[in-house]
Amino acid sequence: MSIRITDLNFSYGTKQVLRGIHLDIEPAQTLSILGPNGAGKTTLLNAIAGLEGSFPDNIAYNGQPYRHFSPRQMARLVGYVPQIIVPTFDYSVVDYVVTGCAPQLGTFQRPGQEHYDIAVQAIREMGIEHLAEKSYRQISGGEQQQVSIARVLAQGPSYILMDEPTSHLDYGNQVRVLKTIRRLAQSGFGVIFTTHNPDQALLLGGRTAIIDRGGNLICGESHKLISEPFLKELYGVQLCISGLERAGRCVCFAPNLGDGGN
Repeated sequence: MSIRITDLNFSYGTKQVLRGIHLDIEPAQTLSILGPNGAGKTTLLNAIAGLEGSFPDNIAYNGQPYRHFSPRQMARLVGYVPQIIVPTFDYSVVDYVVTGCAPQLGTFQRPGQEHYDIAVQAIREMGIEHLAEKSYRQISGGEQQQVSIARVLAQGPSYILMDEPTSHLDYGNQVRVLKTIRRLAQSGFGVIFTTHNPDQALLLGGRTAIIDRGGNLICGESHKLISEPFLKELYGVQLCISGLERAGRCVCFAPNLGDGGN
């Protein structure tokens, strides 16, 4: 049940953002998408989510191009967690999560008890039962991120997409979200997320797709693909990768800033 992208190109006016992208995405694994600002990370994520309708034949699920799927079917394929969500109404957390069941409802149908049961189960899976009756607008950014993921779980997709899920979070909540990503992959979901932090890709393992400034993509196992020379070429600054015994893994970090040179 894989997603395959074949020779995908995308431009904003005269600026080409994605160039001849080929990518296979499998369930039950994480795919980190790295790249400098403006390289096209979010554009690629939107394409995988089916939000860029200009190239439906370049992306296929289980061998079938996206154009063969109805919006309801697409909602069972991919769920999307954007960076920031501001609900139109002041929903409670449980009411907000139950909106994820919309693809299961008919036109003008209101959610029933079975849909609330799905929402409550998703909230339990995220370990945020204590938030169920609180206002979504009045909880913290990290809690909103967890709730947004619960909403996608209630949607019931095979793949969960997240656009920079840790960008607005303090360090503690960043770690919590990364733990959630790993747990979701271990539960069988394909999790695809964009990030500006190479260390997150190393921490989660799985595979990493890197988009360079020319819109070209290379993909491979995170620990094999992410290297000091590659990062220097990608970001234009020196970064270090080293095994850290206490962490039990390789970590990516900036060296001493020194005199401010590259």
